[in-house]
Amino acid sequence: MTAKTLMVMGTSSSAGKSLLTTALCRCLARTGLRVAPFKAQNMSNNAAVCADGAEIGRSQALQAIAAGIAPQADMNPILLKPEGDTRSQVIVDGRPHQTSDATDYYARREQLWPHVTAALDRLRRQVDVVVIEGAGSPAELNLADVEMVNMSVARYSRAAVLLVGDIERGGVFAQLLGTLWLLPPEDRELVRGLIVNKFRGDLSLFDSGIDILRRRGGVPVLGVLPWIDALRLPEEDAVALDTPAGKDLLPSGDDPAHSADHRLDIAVVRLPHIANFDDFDPLASEPSVRLRYVRHADQLGRPDVLILPGTKNTLGDLDWLRRCGLAQSIRDAAQTGTHVVGICGGYQMLGRRIDNPLRLEANIDHAEALGLLDITTTFGPAKLTRQARFRILDDAIAPGTKNQTVGGYEIHCGQSTTAATWLEACPETSCSETPVAADRGAAPLVDGCYAREGRVWGCYLHGLFHNDAFRRAWLVRLGAANSTPASSSNDHLQQSLDRLADAFAQHISIDQVLQMLDNPSPIAETQHA
Repeated sequence: MTAKTLMVMGTSSSAGKSLLTTALCRCLARTGLRVAPFKAQNMSNNAAVCADGAEIGRSQALQAIAAGIAPQADMNPILLKPEGDTRSQVIVDGRPHQTSDATDYYARREQLWPHVTAALDRLRRQVDVVVIEGAGSPAELNLADVEMVNMSVARYSRAAVLLVGDIERGGVFAQLLGTLWLLPPEDRELVRGLIVNKFRGDLSLFDSGIDILRRRGGVPVLGVLPWIDALRLPEEDAVALDTPAGKDLLPSGDDPAHSADHRLDIAVVRLPHIANFDDFDPLASEPSVRLRYVRHADQLGRPDVLILPGTKNTLGDLDWLRRCGLAQSIRDAAQTGTHVVGICGGYQMLGRRIDNPLRLEANIDHAEALGLLDITTTFGPAKLTRQARFRILDDAIAPGTKNQTVGGYEIHCGQSTTAATWLEACPETSCSETPVAADRGAAPLVDGCYAREGRVWGCYLHGLFHNDAFRRAWLVRLGAANSTPASSSNDHLQQSLDRLADAFAQHISIDQVLQMLDNPSPIAETQHA
């Protein structure tokens, strides 16, 4: 049986497509349907690793969790991971394919499009409904002939399209009606409903707006969704860190060490190519923690903990740290007692040296790192992606955790050598290296390094702070006043997903959505070019 399809498109980036796709996955799964998410092409450095080591976008992994199924590569057959302003690593079917600039990438549409359709076809054979997410706007006229993620997918799958407008940014009538009017007639027929998203205040104030949209657009308005505060779901795009809401940036001159706020002050460096920053969501949810992101040395203050996160461009971001003055600030902070932590690319930066013999990231052979950890990293052609479980070898970092296991995933180029490791891989750890010809036995069986009695440490393990016992033991060492939140990291995630779905179902009729699924678009399935 071939699954029915429903597609969420937005009038622009950040209109709420990912969140509403997540809500639909949860709501439809609650009705007893087998549901899977799909996004043909995603651009994000926030990646997730599936059980077989495949990389997909973080949003598709979250949507799979909302649907109650395991993430897989077919949910996001093409993932673009930006390495600079115009170049991205292209992940196809979960594995690195090539690095391309934008012009070369679009020229390869004929080569990549079959991967999109094959993945969608496989997914539709597994479930009852596939909820498809678009990207950007379907009315980007200059890309209409080459795009592989919006109307091309809707035409191929005969999906009922829900078009979402963001009233928070203003101009929602121009957003929704303008998008409809710019679509060619055959694409306009696919749009089966409009949704107004992110409304603040009394929803009845927009009653006349619904009538205007319905009358002028000729498309049903399914509802108006209110702004939902403090969901704390993983963000896909680093643009979320550039907005004040939910991201606590310390103004110049303000020092939390001398404020009335007695929570632990944890500062994460907002690297230009920051990746997988949802690593720190569990810390942000701790009542004893104030988590903030800093871009400049004068925003740093005197934090209790300073974290260098993952990055898609370690050497480029290391150079940025030096140029903006943060490199010296990090060294100074470590000297004066601040705990310094590096995850993945941030871990590499804390070492002594990074060798780049193939010049994979930059046109240099090597770079001196920050010198806070006794590790040396060498970049090679193989990319390690794996879900992993590790045994903690001693109590230096988090007292009481010796011999406990922690789980997460690794996703990095480069191998680091050290004599002071603190994590040992459990036997069930899975591993995948690309290219396929790489020696799988080269995957490290140990991970991490620490110094200064555990005040400076790092590792490659993404998701480390999602391990509740480790996180709480580490926070106790730091002097956290309350390190026992009401729910575990996973419970908190599930509760947030339920709250999102409840809000969606309160304002959008799921029965109306199901009726759309029972009446597919009349557009012929062969019209997919």
